[in-house]
Amino acid sequence: MIDIAAEPYAFSFDPPRAALLIIDMQRDFLEPGGFGEMLGNDVSQLRRTIEPNRRLLAAWRAAGLMVLHTREGHRPDLADLPPAKKIRGRSATCIGDPGPMGRILVRGEAGHDIIPELYPVAGEPVIDKPGKGAFFATDLHAILQNRGISQLVVTGVTTEVCVNTTVREANDRGYNCLVPEDCVGSYFPEFQAMGLNMIKAQGGIFGWVGTSKDVIAALKQ
Repeated sequence: MIDIAAEPYAFSFDPPRAALLIIDMQRDFLEPGGFGEMLGNDVSQLRRTIEPNRRLLAAWRAAGLMVLHTREGHRPDLADLPPAKKIRGRSATCIGDPGPMGRILVRGEAGHDIIPELYPVAGEPVIDKPGKGAFFATDLHAILQNRGISQLVVTGVTTEVCVNTTVREANDRGYNCLVPEDCVGSYFPEFQAMGLNMIKAQGGIFGWVGTSKDVIAALKQ
């Protein structure tokens, strides 16, 4: 076990039982001209996470530890898209409609895929999820159990939505989660701060918050 500096207290890192879970680093969310920007969001708030994630992913791969990626999106026939989700936000353009990079949040479309900087390599499972949390309607829990994983280092976007939801789901299933604050992002700085505060509040009610620098240092040990 290796202690990693974190809030609210040190995270006891057990590398053989840990996995890196990268949430929804998809083109439509992060790239200029994508769906996120089309909605009026500042994608630079998310793009600042790319380089810290890239460094952490390289160190994690070099250590030979498990990596998983998620993508939020739906079947081309939209059979797994609840009407309540499709109409949420009352936007003129909805999930399934044509967007800048193909049909919005539809599996197989260009915008649905992971950005090139963090693209999965052979052997890294990609979890396609229809909801915000990575455990809902996916085989993530089974994969982690089969590999003996009990700890997750969770990165990606957005901090207050899919990252927070996944960490809460993981906590309910008995996983210890560490969130490197420089590797997660929100379109809204105030949500970034509050999303991290909610994870580490009350003695770490959902998990720990640290930095990628400290995780990389632990990997090198």
